[in-house]
Amino acid sequence: MNDLAERLRSQRTPYVLATVVRTEKPTSARTGDRALVLPDGTLEGFVGGSCAASTVRTQALRLLDTGESTLLRITADPAISQALDGLVTVENPCLSGGTLDVFLEAVIPPALIQVYGDGPVARALVQVGGASGYETNLCTDPVPVVKDAAALVVATHGQNEEEVLSEALRFGIPYIGLIASRTRGKSVKSALEDGDRIHTPAGLDIGARTAPEIALSVVAEILSLRPRTRASTPTPIPIPDDPPPHEDSHDHCH
Repeated sequence: MNDLAERLRSQRTPYVLATVVRTEKPTSARTGDRALVLPDGTLEGFVGGSCAASTVRTQALRLLDTGESTLLRITADPAISQALDGLVTVENPCLSGGTLDVFLEAVIPPALIQVYGDGPVARALVQVGGASGYETNLCTDPVPVVKDAAALVVATHGQNEEEVLSEALRFGIPYIGLIASRTRGKSVKSALEDGDRIHTPAGLDIGARTAPEIALSVVAEILSLRPRTRASTPTPIPIPDDPPPHEDSHDHCH
């Protein structure tokens, strides 16, 4: 199961990890039993018989829409009521008896920003995007566009722009940005089908001048246009009182 979870993470596929944390006999599941629930409803692993598995599947699919996690109690006894904050109790008369407490943890990959370019703005976008909770890929060659990317930004200074932008438009990437002057940006947009979807000059107008400022304006624009669902946005990260020294690093496209 660990191998499957790792493969799902590498493929950027969301899933729910279901872990049995408490049982009351009679039940076929044991504490520590686990299963993964995929977006198509596939359940890999064991968390009880068909009745328990059906309830786990139904509740897990709901969590994939919100990105939340919860403690689920499945029981055949209608007299058992919720006793804990955050506990969801489901009466399932299909059970042969007993009670199961299952922790459902939604594992949602962070939204991806794919950046094309090798200049200061491209590198700054990777740093600012990563600090904002996004996964960021820096691509120096016109490699294929990742279909489930939340945003794609081209900062190649005129190299292979139309090829990458055309593919992003075809895939329907939610945010497509081009780092360019107004004149060149307008020319590129007019040359592409559905080019009006391209944000250029990319970024909010905050008077940005330096590469980090331009990157900040672009990420701010991506944030301002993102869908308002928890499952598709980065998880906020608490900022410590004394943050560790910054390390200058970035990922590369594979």
